[in-house]
Amino acid sequence: MESERFVTGQKMLQQVDGKGGEAVVESLKEIAPDFARYLLEFPFGDIYARPGLDLRSREIATIAALTAMGNAAPQLKVHIGAALHVGLTQDEIVEVIMQMAVYAGFPAALNGLFAAKEVFASHRG
Repeated sequence: MESERFVTGQKMLQQVDGKGGEAVVESLKEIAPDFARYLLEFPFGDIYARPGLDLRSREIATIAALTAMGNAAPQLKVHIGAALHVGLTQDEIVEVIMQMAVYAGFPAALNGLFAAKEVFASHRG
C-alpha cells in the first residue's frame, strides 16, 4: 500500500507534468526505484501540494532556478514542458529565462533559451 505522500505526489505530478513527469519516474524505476518514490513523495507530495503558490507560479520559480543553475538542461526541459502544461505561454517562459541573464549571466540564459527552443519545437509537432 502506497503512502498518502506518494499518492498525493502522483496526482500532483500528473497535474504538473502530464506524460513528461511519468516518463521520468518510469525511467528511474529500473535503476533506482527508491529514488523514483522519493521524487514523487517529497517534491510533488510535499512541496508542490502546498497551498501557498499556484502551479504556474511554482513552474516560473522552477524554470528560473534550473536556468540559473546552468547545469540541469534535461530537468529544465521537463519543467518547460510542465510550464506549458499548466498554462504558461511561450512568451512568459522566454521572459523568465531572459530575466535570469541579470542574476545568473548570459551563458545560463542562452542555455535556457536554447532548451526552451527545443521544447517549443517538440510541442508544435
